[in-house]
Amino acid sequence: MRKTNYIETIKTLFKPDIISMLTRIHEYKGEQMLFIEAKKDVLKQLVEVAKIQSTEASNKIEGIYTSDQRLKKIVMDKTNPRNRSEQEIAGYRDVLSTIHENFDYIPLKPGTILQLHRDLYRYSGSSIGGNYKNSDNVIAEEDAEGNRFVRFQPIPAWETSESIDTICNAYNEASKNPEVDPLLLIPVFILDFLCIHPFNDGNGRMSRLLTLLLLYRSGYIVGKYISIEKIIEQSKETYYEALQSSSANWHEGENDYTPFVRYMLGVIIAAHKDFTSRVEVLTTKNLSKPERIRELIKNNLGRITKTEIMEQFPDISQTTVQRALADLLSKGEIIKLSGGRYTAYMWNRENEE
Repeated sequence: MRKTNYIETIKTLFKPDIISMLTRIHEYKGEQMLFIEAKKDVLKQLVEVAKIQSTEASNKIEGIYTSDQRLKKIVMDKTNPRNRSEQEIAGYRDVLSTIHENFDYIPLKPGTILQLHRDLYRYSGSSIGGNYKNSDNVIAEEDAEGNRFVRFQPIPAWETSESIDTICNAYNEASKNPEVDPLLLIPVFILDFLCIHPFNDGNGRMSRLLTLLLLYRSGYIVGKYISIEKIIEQSKETYYEALQSSSANWHEGENDYTPFVRYMLGVIIAAHKDFTSRVEVLTTKNLSKPERIRELIKNNLGRITKTEIMEQFPDISQTTVQRALADLLSKGEIIKLSGGRYTAYMWNRENEE
């Protein structure tokens, strides 16, 4: 079995760009805490939006879907799941809520991980929930031609329990060291968790839930207001590339954690930037509803759909959103992309001086 010493591993990660990223996140954290204290009522809106986006995105990465309407009802606990996909979505909703509301009381222990995994499959009736894998598994990919190949061979089933014990103990020991930054420790632990691949199913979703849990317990709660899972889903090709790079030679204990750590720090920075821009829009009381929509699109670097705009502003009617979009299009301030159900909009940066 490979040796695990997170304190020594962290020492290999002190590179100029990573230190710079850590400094930025520490600064963002301070600004965020000031926002949270001053604007608690306003931020409730962000929490509800993030729950929907996180539940959708984390399941979407694994190919688990339902309609937008059904998703919202399930996340709001206003309907019962109808099929296997919706059962798993409901399970993710419950575990996410548990972490949001009780993270201070959920220590990182093997038993905790098993309980969270059990709850992930609460509605499916499956016996895999809360149990480690009972057979060896592989992490496979499919190329453009449809050929499947093994990307990574996790540890055998019989080593799973001991391996999870080892990384939990290593994490808890390292977290006591004041010189160990949790922003480095967390992605190192998550990478090991994914390489162990302890469950027959649900490893990816559990890794993202554990990421949130450990960030919250370390004082980084931006994921409560901005969906970290959605940022990962939107950059999943880069996510998988980072995983592949950092898992190479893992069994020999010679892997380089840097690519995955760098990727996860980038995700956290993106979440903080998004938090700042959204709070600024929400707290600008002098803006009209159309102006708030305009600012949201302008501050969003990527594409945004009408549904996403309405999620951000539940107090603005669909008719008002449609009128605002039509007005912005007529002025050439935004660009309309594709059409039909998947129509999206982007700020027209070519017109900016």
